[in-house]
Amino acid sequence: MTDYTPLPEAMRAAKPATAHTQAAQQQVKDTLDWTDTRSFDDARRGFIATLDAPTITHANGGREVYDLAALGFLVGEAPDTVNPSLWRQAQLNARHHGLYEVVDGIYQVRSFDIANMTLIRGEVGWIVIDPLTSSESSGAALTLANKHLGERPVTAVIHTHSHADHFAGVLGVVTPEQAASGEVPVIAPLDFVDESLSENVLAGNAMNRRATYMYGNLLSPSPTGFVTCGLGARLALGTTGFVVPNDIVRETGETRLIDGVRFEFQMTMGTEAPSEFVFYLPDFAALCMSEITSHHLHNVYTPRGAQVRDALDWSNQINESIELFGDRLEVQFASHHWPIWGRDAALTYLGKQRDLYKFIHDQTLRLANLGYTKDEIAEQVHLPDSLAREFYNRDYYGTVHHNARAVYVKYLGYFDGNPATLFALPPVDAARRYLDYMGGADAVVAKARDSYADGDYRWVAEVLNHVVMADPEHIEGRALLADTFEQLGYQSESAPWRNFFLSGALELREGLPAGSAFQASAGMAANIPLENLFQTMAVRLNAERVEGVVLTINVEFSDTEPVVLSIENSVLHARPGRRHDDAEATIQTDSVSFKLLMAGATTAPELIAESKLRIDGNVMALAQLGGYFDRFERRYPLVTPRRDWRATE
Repeated sequence: MTDYTPLPEAMRAAKPATAHTQAAQQQVKDTLDWTDTRSFDDARRGFIATLDAPTITHANGGREVYDLAALGFLVGEAPDTVNPSLWRQAQLNARHHGLYEVVDGIYQVRSFDIANMTLIRGEVGWIVIDPLTSSESSGAALTLANKHLGERPVTAVIHTHSHADHFAGVLGVVTPEQAASGEVPVIAPLDFVDESLSENVLAGNAMNRRATYMYGNLLSPSPTGFVTCGLGARLALGTTGFVVPNDIVRETGETRLIDGVRFEFQMTMGTEAPSEFVFYLPDFAALCMSEITSHHLHNVYTPRGAQVRDALDWSNQINESIELFGDRLEVQFASHHWPIWGRDAALTYLGKQRDLYKFIHDQTLRLANLGYTKDEIAEQVHLPDSLAREFYNRDYYGTVHHNARAVYVKYLGYFDGNPATLFALPPVDAARRYLDYMGGADAVVAKARDSYADGDYRWVAEVLNHVVMADPEHIEGRALLADTFEQLGYQSESAPWRNFFLSGALELREGLPAGSAFQASAGMAANIPLENLFQTMAVRLNAERVEGVVLTINVEFSDTEPVVLSIENSVLHARPGRRHDDAEATIQTDSVSFKLLMAGATTAPELIAESKLRIDGNVMALAQLGGYFDRFERRYPLVTPRRDWRATE
């Protein structure tokens, strides 16, 4: 991985907000109605109890999985270094944590993670909705509920959709054995397994790297650093796991009677997540909107990376919820933020969230059909006041700007039709040529200082990006780009934008933090279906290393059907239910041991010593197989040059 010299100590410190940033913050203050306290009233309604100290410790001890105490500075008026609208959202997320009653029988634990964990009291035990990102957080949430509401067993788990903050903490509330045996129903929408593993494993390393920026994991909490995730207070960084659901909901209109509680499901596939549903609880006149609605504009495209979502279908699904359940609901709650009580208030909220996504969709395509490119469109689409003045429609997570670009890409792709952009140079090559045309790095930095003084931060970021890509050791250029990112972060109403800008500044100033190789956690790997595991192996196969290689290995599992693994034409194939007569080797093992071996959570010698692995035939075949796969580095650079692939040719 490319390394470069950290900036001198004097250049690393956070800078104050400039006069231009202060003016931008004042403009926000002059725009919104700060006398509107409805969100604060709703966020604290129904409070029961919280932790004595708002911290959660890792199961292995030694470090904190989650710490809200560090956000204690979120009091009073916003400092100049934080967009005042985002400061308000940060206060709502961080200062309202613990166990809350939605209605008698429905409870939520909020701000123990980026998401909520909802508990519904059944006839016998707890029905757990969305058990958070880590086992430590979900376990702490369940313990808090049992302490204050009475000890009850978990009688069902519901995953509303395929994002990790709604399922990866499942082992904090159930065991794999309870799920595998069906003792505890684990209910999820159609395609949940494929979509959750596709998003979190197949492209997991790239998404996780970008997520460290999006969620501000490397930033220290402070008025010049991390203040919120927007979608929630903070992301819990603990033990993750996965269990295969044993009950799949496939169609809108399906119902379940779960521990005596009636559920009516509506499928919302391909909206906020590729696999998602919402549900209505007729016994409580309550509608759970999962993550289809939340108290901000969500991401049609998420900056951490994911498939572009369908803004029109998103809007249509909210409208279908209104039509299906609107005349029966008395409270609406979701997997993030706080509920809305009262039918009229809930329907107004749902209607404006619906129109939020349809407005962005429709206006983007109107402008696209007039011939504007995605970047030109993003500059022109602005919400009407009837939508923009609602705090629950603000840019705390997604933004109108990047969502409009996402709608364009959904329909028309990344190419804007101009052949000049069809075969563009990669960033480093383009940067070197730009600098040559512009008179060299020193000349660019000198001009950029004038633009910085004028508050033209977006332009400074664009031109200095060329300097850093061409010469990351240009200290003055890198320092000025870091300062520029910082001011853009201070001004951002979107928490992900703020976190990206400030994380970029941190990388420019201090370099890359120590990292490790990416691998799925043991709890995740052990429960990944073999089909999905083989997909992840195929993605890791290094084509250059297997050029001309033809290899066939039989894998005979003690607990499931055999598989033939083959490499040919630099492609890995897995063919279940088969055995090859002329394979180089035959591996005998159980499926869990094989998964852990391929995930790097154990080694072949360890499994052999435990009598969990036997190799017949060419004993080197397994070692050769392991050498053909890349190990992904977690902490690759994002704002400085990556390793030049041509250097290895």
